[in-house]
Amino acid sequence: MRAQPISPSLLVEELADRIAARSGSSWTRIAIDGAPPTRTADLADALVDPLRLRGRDVLRVSAGDFLRPASLRFEYGREDPDAFYTDWLDRGGLVREVLGPLEPGGSGRVLPALWDSTIDRATRASYVTLAPGGVLVLDGALLLGRGLSFDHTVHLSMSRAALTRRTDPDEEWTLPAYARYEDEAQPTLTADVVVRVDDPRHPALVEHP
Repeated sequence: MRAQPISPSLLVEELADRIAARSGSSWTRIAIDGAPPTRTADLADALVDPLRLRGRDVLRVSAGDFLRPASLRFEYGREDPDAFYTDWLDRGGLVREVLGPLEPGGSGRVLPALWDSTIDRATRASYVTLAPGGVLVLDGALLLGRGLSFDHTVHLSMSRAALTRRTDPDEEWTLPAYARYEDEAQPTLTADVVVRVDDPRHPALVEHP
């Protein structure tokens, strides 16, 4: 695979063009996937205005607002990488409240946040309705290869050395989960778009052979 350097601003425009080019009256569900040092939220946020300028209604959601309660996440301890990989995300809640309503023929009525993991209680967020033809931009980690329905996926990739170097020391216990993710889900092969971000200031679009 070849990596073509691209500026952050041109990357946003390129992705916005690709997403906006998807036609149809149904919704488009976009996943921006990557470990925290890849700054998925920054890219997801940057896509909102360009997509709106292209005539699309946009809803931003973070997978971090769909974690399971602490009693379930920490059942095997607070630093268990296998539990982090398989058990932290409330997959059912994300499907029920976000992805399902945006299936073709769905209601378009979405709950943008379900659980505040900082205080470990429901967010009490209000439902919003995404207009037909609108775009959901969801960011988070470990999103691919778990049966979630997305219409377009972007994986922000780091080498293991770069990820280790850029991970906060308090979060180093998660590194085995990301190594497992690369081996099992193979996001660099399955994502629609792969962006190499060993240095997030200097991304590169990866071209599949």
